[in-house]
Amino acid sequence: MRPTIEILPAELITRIVDEAVRVLAQVGIEVRGPQLRARLLHAGLQEDAGGQRVLFPEAVTRHALAAAPSSITLYDREGKPHATLADDRVHFVPGSSGLNVVDRATGFMRPARTCDFVDYVRLTDGLEHIAYLATAFSTDDVPVQIADAWRLYLCLMNSRKPAVSGAFTEHGVPRMAEMMALFRRDRADLLARPLNIFTITASGNFRYSEDSCQNLLDCVEWGIPVEIVPVTLMGLVAPVSLVGAAVFHTVDVLAGVVMAQLVRPGAAVLFGGAPATFHMGEATSPMTAIEAMRLDLAYAAIGKHLGLPTQTYLGMSENRSLDAQAGAESFGGALLAALAGINSVSGPGMLDYTSAFSLSKLVLDNELCGQALQFVRDTGPLDDLPIDELVAVQLAEGNLLTADHTLAHWRDVLHLPGPVYDRKSWDAWSKAGSKTLIQRADDEVGQRLAAWQPVETDPAIDREMRRLLAGSENWSLPKMPVPPAPATRQTPTRRRGHRRL
Repeated sequence: MRPTIEILPAELITRIVDEAVRVLAQVGIEVRGPQLRARLLHAGLQEDAGGQRVLFPEAVTRHALAAAPSSITLYDREGKPHATLADDRVHFVPGSSGLNVVDRATGFMRPARTCDFVDYVRLTDGLEHIAYLATAFSTDDVPVQIADAWRLYLCLMNSRKPAVSGAFTEHGVPRMAEMMALFRRDRADLLARPLNIFTITASGNFRYSEDSCQNLLDCVEWGIPVEIVPVTLMGLVAPVSLVGAAVFHTVDVLAGVVMAQLVRPGAAVLFGGAPATFHMGEATSPMTAIEAMRLDLAYAAIGKHLGLPTQTYLGMSENRSLDAQAGAESFGGALLAALAGINSVSGPGMLDYTSAFSLSKLVLDNELCGQALQFVRDTGPLDDLPIDELVAVQLAEGNLLTADHTLAHWRDVLHLPGPVYDRKSWDAWSKAGSKTLIQRADDEVGQRLAAWQPVETDPAIDREMRRLLAGSENWSLPKMPVPPAPATRQTPTRRRGHRRL
């Protein structure tokens, strides 16, 4: 038996889906991408009376849902199976969309550079409970026109793991797809053994922007799995109530699923999202608000009801520092996602409303995610029913420390997190230097980076990727950074352009 959590009863899920299907048929979606809109109309869909929205008949939506696969397998850079997204299998992934990093030496937030991203990839490459990468934050030392592909390049050059990625521009996918195809025999092989998931963001207001439409079209034609991620803001662009917000969210995701299947039946799509509440008092949009986390679990239940792999944003913190609030928000979200059996969980490493990425937080989150995964392991009798033999040993010995049952199972069933998550006694902690959590996290980052082993890449593939990056514009591309010496946290000194976390 696997521990689970239920947010919505089955009959209510059915009503929410039926309502969303009705809205798609009667209200429709504003599809702003001309090429995708033309494909939908060519497939037989109709526009509304004003010619603004494309209508999705119920029969088309139901047929598309039947065509969408219930399982997605990601393959690593070498083409080996790495992660299967299906059923209740949970995979934690770093968060995305950051613009800044927390400098470990100063404790300040600053714009990210290529060397920061390389450190991030090399660190994540060895984290046991972070299943695959994400292109977690942008760097400010390359032209914005290639920033998305540059992040992918750094992932491919420094890790064998798959990644969650995406394009920043309307025509960014083809270049990135060609880069990934260099690690497969051909384009058909990339479709058969996908290396990345790409994020497609629904714009809200029952609309898909030009960028999202073109990216969806290009990803599906290349065979790149996509996660449909509406940013459902409860109380702003969606109802403040759970059920109403779930209907709005489901409309946006179903539109993406249907459009993908009309372009290529059988296209791999995750039922995803990044909901938040609009905080009326602070005018902020916390994704870790308890109501937003309820919506995460609610729409994940809807996705599972429809037989689709699921994705969400949980395991991050809105706070600006690695403190008690960050730990509570991150572990609470990670545990809820694990209980809900969400297949791809983005969030570890993120702070400050997903605007800042912290390597030190990432190593802590790795251990928090490990505990969440331990909690949802299958549970059942383990040589302990009937219990008579263990009762006899306890009564005879006064403890079970050396019992055959304990010696046979304790390594597997007792999870000891660390070294960031501290379980030492006071004396042992004092002898180890009385280090704070942040100090332990910084040390762990430095040790893991020092232990990273380079990933070999065919020089011809490297040259071709850099040619694709440079294109006809002849951008000046940074060189691959040499791994830096482990940073030592200093007393922060405020500097212009830096913000204390």
